[in-house]
Amino acid sequence: MEFALESLTLRHPAASVAAPAVLQDLRLRIASGEQLALIGPSGAGKTSLLMALGCAYRPGQGRVLLDGEDPWRLPPAPLQALRGRLYMATQTPPLPPRQRVLTALLAAQLPGMGAWGSLRAWVHPTQRQMQAAQAALQGFDLADKLFERVDRLSGGERQRVGLARALLAPARAWLVDEPLSALDPARARQSLQTLQAQARERRLTLVVSLHQVEVARACFPRIVGLRAGRLLFDLPAEQVSDQHLADLYGQGRLEAHEAWAPAPAPAPPGIAAPIDLVCR
Repeated sequence: MEFALESLTLRHPAASVAAPAVLQDLRLRIASGEQLALIGPSGAGKTSLLMALGCAYRPGQGRVLLDGEDPWRLPPAPLQALRGRLYMATQTPPLPPRQRVLTALLAAQLPGMGAWGSLRAWVHPTQRQMQAAQAALQGFDLADKLFERVDRLSGGERQRVGLARALLAPARAWLVDEPLSALDPARARQSLQTLQAQARERRLTLVVSLHQVEVARACFPRIVGLRAGRLLFDLPAEQVSDQHLADLYGQGRLEAHEAWAPAPAPAPPGIAAPIDLVCR
């Protein structure tokens, strides 16, 4: 799916009329099948931008176009159908705590199901549905959690279940907000690699917001920097310099954001220090 933002200005739906816009005069194009990372300080507008792309927040000024079409000019039923072709993975997945992981996963397929299919999947999933759910969990090292209750999962496991739902959704674009916030470095790397590989295989558009700057630089071909609701830069990853990041976050921010993983403790005398690996 292709996205285009044309002079987009947006206020949060719950904000007062006098509140400043969370996105201001944004112009951005995202090609179908492209993968890009959104970075910027907290409050920069990354989540709001994802919500605008997902047709959840209506622009105050300007337009959001999906495959050349303005979703806010559509009648309710076509708009709902369009939203069904988008998958939004929030930082805290909306998983009912007493639900089984299998049921929570199959909920991602609801946009492509009728009423009877939805009820049947909830009461008695088919073997094919269970196999698909198992395969989705496998990519996030959660295959043994298929019949576990959601409230018995750790925070990181719940976040990975939310990401695994994307693999079952009938979507043409994945909009993913802070997918690594509850994950250790190894799980973060595995989860991101699974998302990117599946998006490439399915030719889906993937837009991910991240606070881990070096992850964005190492793993995404294109990086968009937002500050105070404005586009500060839109560059290939190899062209994003330390000066760009200093301008984005303010001087002195590098220490807080540039590590993929915490620095290892110094090795005891006589023992070789571990070698850090970076995904390139």
